[in-house]
Amino acid sequence: MGKHAKVNCSNCHKGLEKHLSAPGPDTRPVTDTSWQACGQCHKEQMESFMKEAYHRPARDEKSQLTNRAPNPFWDKLMMGHGFTKEHNLTRSHVWMLVDHLVVDRAYGGRFQPKDGWQYVLESGKAWDILTDKYPNTNEHKPFIPQSAAAANPVCLQCKTQDHILDWAYMGDPVKGAKWSRTSNVVDLARSLQHGLSCFTCHDPHAAKPRIVRDGLIDALTRPDGDTLWHKDPKRTGIRVIEMGIRGYTRKIALLDKYDTRLQCGQCHVEYNCNPGYDPKNPDTSKYSVTMADRRTNHFPYKDVFGLYDHYVNKVGFLDFKHTLTGGLLWKAQHPESETFYNSKHARAGAGCDSCHTPKMKDKKTGKVYTSHFAVTPRVQLKETCLKCHPKWTEEQARYTIDSIKAYTKGKMRKAEFWLSALIDKIVEAKKAGVDAGAIKKAQDQHLRAHVLWEYWTAENSDGFHNPEMARESLTRSVDESQKGIKILDDAMTAKTAAAAK
Repeated sequence: MGKHAKVNCSNCHKGLEKHLSAPGPDTRPVTDTSWQACGQCHKEQMESFMKEAYHRPARDEKSQLTNRAPNPFWDKLMMGHGFTKEHNLTRSHVWMLVDHLVVDRAYGGRFQPKDGWQYVLESGKAWDILTDKYPNTNEHKPFIPQSAAAANPVCLQCKTQDHILDWAYMGDPVKGAKWSRTSNVVDLARSLQHGLSCFTCHDPHAAKPRIVRDGLIDALTRPDGDTLWHKDPKRTGIRVIEMGIRGYTRKIALLDKYDTRLQCGQCHVEYNCNPGYDPKNPDTSKYSVTMADRRTNHFPYKDVFGLYDHYVNKVGFLDFKHTLTGGLLWKAQHPESETFYNSKHARAGAGCDSCHTPKMKDKKTGKVYTSHFAVTPRVQLKETCLKCHPKWTEEQARYTIDSIKAYTKGKMRKAEFWLSALIDKIVEAKKAGVDAGAIKKAQDQHLRAHVLWEYWTAENSDGFHNPEMARESLTRSVDESQKGIKILDDAMTAKTAAAAK
């Protein structure tokens, strides 16, 4: 009944004759999940999606000089987490799977470009560009120095949906589903070819906006209704549909209208995608939450101020143990959707598409279409900022963006200084034999301060999506760090006084 009603099934499915002559699971048609499946009709959208994003270099480390000011604290504050091996800014969606496969923290360096650094100019299928240096083993481990094997099947859900038909709801390991949360990630990675696909946000049958990420669907259907979406009186309605024909449950959610906070929020969102620790379990010698647990595929869909309580008191999950303090900490992903949700721009009616995928006019045909280039508005100011701020020049728009980001980065540096000081104080207090109860209170202060800071290292706008929230969060992080330092200073003073008696 949708706009695709006149499109023949054979446009996207192969092997139809065999299936029609003997219907059954053994003759199921092959579904074309390539960009070209949609691009054969939606040419302008595909061409913009494949456009070269030369405004940002590949493998540009978030914590280093080129984008977030010199940050001497990153490795210290995140010590014990794989992101200290390599933590990069994003490039365009067309490169997202390739960039994930080559990053030093993900697969231990086993996946490398076939033609060296020239790969940064290529935008085809992943395995046309990359090669597996260790094809005779699927062991997931570091193969080169200063790398990590931190990837798992859930973290791939943001990078591709090539496996959408072979993945049960929430990645549960159930009969019939080829891949699950507990699958060998190397085997899964080898089977994938494309980054973000059109069908992640557009239903190919109904030709309607949709979401397919099971973690987000699970969050939006939680009985307690505690997400940003639930609390929004103007929220976009969704209709969840079970896709169970393959013998196991899969789900999609059709949206009443296009809502980029939800569609982009399938990936540009904070979510847990890895094993970790239950903070109520005193044994931190090994992961107490493994990939068999649904907590390893979990979306809070809350902003920064709700995350400490959500993960510590409600869900019972923290990501890693800090090497120096021994305390448990949390690692953010990329919470752009939640950050933007109640921002000034969002209240004014702007969406992610207003700034990142604006309407364009084809210079040859005059056709108006939605650009799928999906980049910073800095490189397309006329089509984005100046549409709502017509009195500005491009230079003024760029200056305003950079000023907001510079302010937030300054607050990040201050928060990092005090987090570093708190870490040093915890180490000092442990050496001094301070009471374990005081150490535990200080570790809790560290976690609170860490959440309020680290959220902004993962959020990819340097605070631009919600500068008011960024300021409040980062200044509160400083306060929480200083409270932790005071707890230990007081404890050490009391210990010294007691010893003097």
